[in-house]
Amino acid sequence: MSLRPTVDFLLYDWLDAPALNARERFADHSRETFNAVLDTCERIAREKYAPFNRVVDTQEPHFDGEKVILPQATHDAQKAYADSGMLGAAQDYDVGGMQLPYTVEAAANAFFAMASVSIGSGMLTTGNANLLMAHGTPAQKRAFALNEFNGRFSGTMCLSEPQAGSSLSDVATRAVPDGVDFADDPLGPRYRLKGNKMWISAGEHELTENIVHLVLAKIPDADGKLVPGTRGISLFIVPKKMIREDGGLTGERNDIALAGLNHKCGWRGTTNTLLNFGEGKYPVRGEAGAVGYLVGQPGKGLHCMFHMMNEARIAVGMAATMLGMAGYHASLDYAKNRPQGRPMGPAGKDPAQPPVRIIEHADVKRMLLAQKAYCEGALALELYCARLVDEQHTGDAATADDARLLLEVLTPIAKSWPSEWCLEANSLAIQIHGGYGYTRDFPVEQYWRDNRLNMIHEGTHGIQAMDLLGRKVLMEGGKGLSLLAGRINNTIERAIHIAEFAAHANALGQALAQVGAATKAAWATGEPTDALANAVPYMQAFGHMVLAWIWLDVALVAQAAPASNARTGRLAAMRFFFHYELPKIGAWLQVVSHRDQTCASMPEEAF
Repeated sequence: MSLRPTVDFLLYDWLDAPALNARERFADHSRETFNAVLDTCERIAREKYAPFNRVVDTQEPHFDGEKVILPQATHDAQKAYADSGMLGAAQDYDVGGMQLPYTVEAAANAFFAMASVSIGSGMLTTGNANLLMAHGTPAQKRAFALNEFNGRFSGTMCLSEPQAGSSLSDVATRAVPDGVDFADDPLGPRYRLKGNKMWISAGEHELTENIVHLVLAKIPDADGKLVPGTRGISLFIVPKKMIREDGGLTGERNDIALAGLNHKCGWRGTTNTLLNFGEGKYPVRGEAGAVGYLVGQPGKGLHCMFHMMNEARIAVGMAATMLGMAGYHASLDYAKNRPQGRPMGPAGKDPAQPPVRIIEHADVKRMLLAQKAYCEGALALELYCARLVDEQHTGDAATADDARLLLEVLTPIAKSWPSEWCLEANSLAIQIHGGYGYTRDFPVEQYWRDNRLNMIHEGTHGIQAMDLLGRKVLMEGGKGLSLLAGRINNTIERAIHIAEFAAHANALGQALAQVGAATKAAWATGEPTDALANAVPYMQAFGHMVLAWIWLDVALVAQAAPASNARTGRLAAMRFFFHYELPKIGAWLQVVSHRDQTCASMPEEAF
């Protein structure tokens, strides 16, 4: 079973990606050039990634005392991906890019995430370089970002610290000016950093010539004290190896030391590290302290970093989606070939009859249809968000601003919904395999382990939910939420006049009204503690409403297509979501609307 027909349908029939070629930036492209990119990525994923997914899971990174050792397959995959040009696919021609729409780039990267998310395909490197292209100086772009796009360097994001976790207000890494001439360095104001960063993916390896760390740190005030909260956070480029202005290596290592490798339940092929900055193990010019170059303005680091964080959140959603899709494909193949059990007839089961394939059992079909509804719906959502990125970057002023606000509202959903429900799809894939699903003879247990991390990657459910209910639906007077409601109502208006969709259109309209009413009720007292006590149930209901809208919109296009198995499957997945999933939002929104304090008021001693 191939992913390609689904990608083609969503990209071309539903989102009409070729229409982007009317924009000046994409004028050289056509469906043929898009297909060439998809063909290349599909081939590399099939040849260099998929065959080694189990290898990188079992041959975990290890430190030999000097360097981190990774399987040769990871080196080969990294090189093939870099050589394909995908690291800089969306960049300008004059810096070696393809000026590819992000919609197509996201679709192409889906093949790698499905083949082996653990090997990785440059998500952090591309996001790191994109941030520098947006906020870096011309010298920083040339020396760091362009060498990330061409594959010489790779990139990380260093936010969390052992004592702080997701609480960035408590960042304790310090950055002090490096000498009296610190402001005159051609690579940007030069500082010395000291501190520790935890959970840094791809933080140490030998895959590239250099690693570009983007590090959040605080510059002490005149009294040597750190500014409390996030206002004092600045952003720094801290390379593993020191470089010249032209990007060439000086031969000197920066004062960054690997303190240890974290061994997670999944994503085992990706090094995950604790890094010590400035402990003096590798003194630079005879002095302890990791050398870093300021990005943007002092105290504005979090503003810059959000550029990368939002990209990473959508990318995590795509990773979760494709892990779910991989499990769906595997369990569908298993269900079609595994004989077990006999159908129930009027007189019960006839043991004299041969066993049937398990896909003939209604409950197995239920589990397969649930996976299809979750995973194809999530893929449509991620590609829709990618299309909004293109609208934001290349649309007219009004269109671009609408896209910006829609992305603000949808990003928490794009990250969190797939990481919850495509994980559930992986659980159902194990269930379909039965006892075999728990063994390493089949891949579905690894897909589940890999996907379990995505509920925490780039902000937990709780963090995303508070962002959604506490900020995103309220910002700019609720304009983003109103824009989303307008698009949902547009789909409802188109669907309600089609007999087979009318009931679904009405159900979606009621869901939209319920979410709107719950939003107002949550904030009725104006007290954040009242409103946010049930932010996660709110986000779950909001996400299900969004996915119901996505499925109905997709179904409108599918319904107009000629009869085919794919058409039948999409319409069935849409019906499944409306019949089995959308009704769940009532229970979630009840506690939100009543500002239920059962959880918040629970005494610690009573647990």
